[in-house]
Amino acid sequence: MNSIKLLILIFAISLQAAFAQESSVNGNSQVAKGPSLELPLIQVIPIMDTKNDRQYELFIKLPENYLENSDIQYPVIYYTDAMWHVEILSASTEYMLEDVILVGISWQKDINEDLKNEVGAHVSRFRDYSFRKSNKPEIQTKFQFGQANKHLDFIRDDVITYVDNTYRTDSNSRTYFGYSMGGEFGAYILLSQPDTFNNYILGSPSIKNEVPYLSELNERFGPFDASNRNSSLNANVFITYGSLEQEMVKPIEEFIGVLKDRRDNGLSVQKEVINGNHGTAFPMTAVRSVAWLSSLMSHVSANSKEVSFWSIPNLNNPYVSTAPEDRKDGISVDTLSVNSDDRNAILNLSQEIFEGKHGSYDALLIAHKNKLVFESYYKKGRINLPHGQASAVKAYTSLVLGRAIQMGYLSMEDLNKPLISFLKDVNPKKFTKGAEKITLHKALTMHGGLTIDSDEWKEIEKDSVRLKGQGLVQTLLEQSGPITDESQNYLYGNFNPMLVMTVIDAVVPGTAKDFIKRELLDKLGITNYKWSDHISGLPEAGWRASIMSRDMFKLGSLVLNKGKLNGEQLISAAYLAKATSGIVKPTQDWMPKDYRYGYFWYQTPINVGDKSYDTTFAWGGGGQRVIVIEELDLTIVISGHDGEDKIMAKIAEIVIPAFVKH
Repeated sequence: MNSIKLLILIFAISLQAAFAQESSVNGNSQVAKGPSLELPLIQVIPIMDTKNDRQYELFIKLPENYLENSDIQYPVIYYTDAMWHVEILSASTEYMLEDVILVGISWQKDINEDLKNEVGAHVSRFRDYSFRKSNKPEIQTKFQFGQANKHLDFIRDDVITYVDNTYRTDSNSRTYFGYSMGGEFGAYILLSQPDTFNNYILGSPSIKNEVPYLSELNERFGPFDASNRNSSLNANVFITYGSLEQEMVKPIEEFIGVLKDRRDNGLSVQKEVINGNHGTAFPMTAVRSVAWLSSLMSHVSANSKEVSFWSIPNLNNPYVSTAPEDRKDGISVDTLSVNSDDRNAILNLSQEIFEGKHGSYDALLIAHKNKLVFESYYKKGRINLPHGQASAVKAYTSLVLGRAIQMGYLSMEDLNKPLISFLKDVNPKKFTKGAEKITLHKALTMHGGLTIDSDEWKEIEKDSVRLKGQGLVQTLLEQSGPITDESQNYLYGNFNPMLVMTVIDAVVPGTAKDFIKRELLDKLGITNYKWSDHISGLPEAGWRASIMSRDMFKLGSLVLNKGKLNGEQLISAAYLAKATSGIVKPTQDWMPKDYRYGYFWYQTPINVGDKSYDTTFAWGGGGQRVIVIEELDLTIVISGHDGEDKIMAKIAEIVIPAFVKH
């Protein structure tokens, strides 16, 4: 069956490409002639623009099993220039995205016959898809440019209303597809009434002279404010242009710049350059955009190539499971077994997370008794894509050190020895006074005490040769002011994680990078990850690593089990007990007063009723958390990209109490 679909798709692409090559470069001279449309499974429905008294048609294609699956609500793809696009979109969705409703919107049917005969059946697109009038009176009189606002009203008030009232549609998953002038119209919709659709496919939009007006629309809509959900465009955007469309590159790139400059957490923009000119690029635009669309309708990414986090489209609907699937990834699974009220509260929280009521979060996983019992993904979360960890990487670095201690490369006593005593490639004679006061214990608790001029360090960072390997510590201790009892106060970051990583690299066999992979990640079955290098060439110790949410749970489970993995003591139990205890109090003004800091791990009590539960967690900016509560046998994983990151309050209020009662 799939082979037949693929042949149909290839044939449709070839047919469209051949047709496109006979058309003008601007795509506006195609004339629809011949008999009325006759395609299997396509319904042609007359529809009236009630405000402007204009007659159109809808080309509607339902999923093959629509009648049998009466309990399913389906995503809808709306597309303009219906007569030109119906075949390629029908074939593409048939092969790659079967369970969608296709709605093609025709050109005006009852338009002036003389004008239709002169220009073509498509003549109304000049009026309907353009948002500015022509500055040439005779052209304006003839084509009536600039009525995109009226056509958008027709789509919102008549087309979408009809489709939603007639078919079982998913209101969270509406997509617009437009090419050329249709892409221009889509850009207008996006910036004037973005809530019309959730996803926008803008193929080679004809916006050569329109970017200033689109920028004006963007300014009218207003800037993005993370504290105001209504300030987001809340849209996924896929934009393409042909590699030979030289005159279109600059305006389209400028338009993409306008979108990206919003720094809008609810906006995802992906661009692809398609081989060909304006006409020949169309078929592959259709195919690739449908493939892109499938990626935001599933929590499992089908994208085999690496994409930036911000290019990942937001899921149209959350994926929520109270009985996670066994993916043969070393994680045991079970069913969420809490009372019905708590279960409903957790499900309600998941829906609120999806709706953005608590910020921008991508995943929430809950494991009880070392079994994953709840798994959910939102926005940019995917079950099989690594997610940035930000400062949670510090906690993982701490586990690497604990592994080195367990293997005998360091001892617990070594934590209080001068850090420089482990480094053989440095010259202590050039160090600042008091360098020996820095120990692993001090660095792990953010009390290293370095004082580095930030402007001077920016210049030093340009010399990567100087900072290579232990040269980083050499340079830091040359540039720092004296290390004193007064300077060794809590100061988050301040090169402390890289001091620790440098020691790890110095004492383990081979390199720290190989040690992390071999002795921690490989043993946990963590294979799909990215751990970047620092300018020193060593692995980053405080950020710039990405792992999957399920693999975050594996690290949490290791902590829950006091460093043991399948009976083997992987992390020193003595070290882990110290690392996850509340050794010092963070001094940031915004830090909750009950938070304490161990060895790159946080600790806080969480009260449920009249009882308090010691809670340990890794924490990274944006909302990355691996939360472990030993007394409840509970591990909770959160990933996100939220600026304020206040989800912990809801976890303490809703999730944790559910397992106290268990």
